Amino acid sequence: MRAVVQRVDGASVVVEGETIGAFEGPGLLVLIGVSVDDNASKCAVLADKIWKLRIFESAALKAAGKTVNSESIEVAAADSGLPILAISQFTLFADTSNGRRPTWQQAARGPQAEPLVESVVQELRNLGAVVETGKFGADMRISAVCDGPMTVTLEV
Repeated sequence: MRAVVQRVDGASVVVEGETIGAFEGPGLLVLIGVSVDDNASKCAVLADKIWKLRIFESAALKAAGKTVNSESIEVAAADSGLPILAISQFTLFADTSNGRRPTWQQAARGPQAEPLVESVVQELRNLGAVVETGKFGADMRISAVCDGPMTVTLEV
């Protein structure tokens, strides 16, 4: 499994003209990709990494009026209960090694990928995260205000 995690100051996802997930203020935009080799055993591990990834500055969160439950300079979304917008994205497993046309042979198809993405979201919620989501397989319009920018790729 692979996740691209962005520190953002607000994010939203629109499907067919309707906003189906959004938050304002500091949080995470997380794009989640599932490979053909992935299974349910990786979902909790990925969720824990996302929730506890220390990419926020404590002082900046406090200045934004957020409570920070840590004395560290760098803190995680977990330390302030920050929201997450999680979006499934099979294109994270694009192979561009031959030519200019990506192939997605390593990307899991819907019947395998959808329950695993849903499991990551549920594991995040079990950890205490408030998680908004997109719609699996839909044509989505995602908006975010990148903060930093700070973008990290996680793999499990």
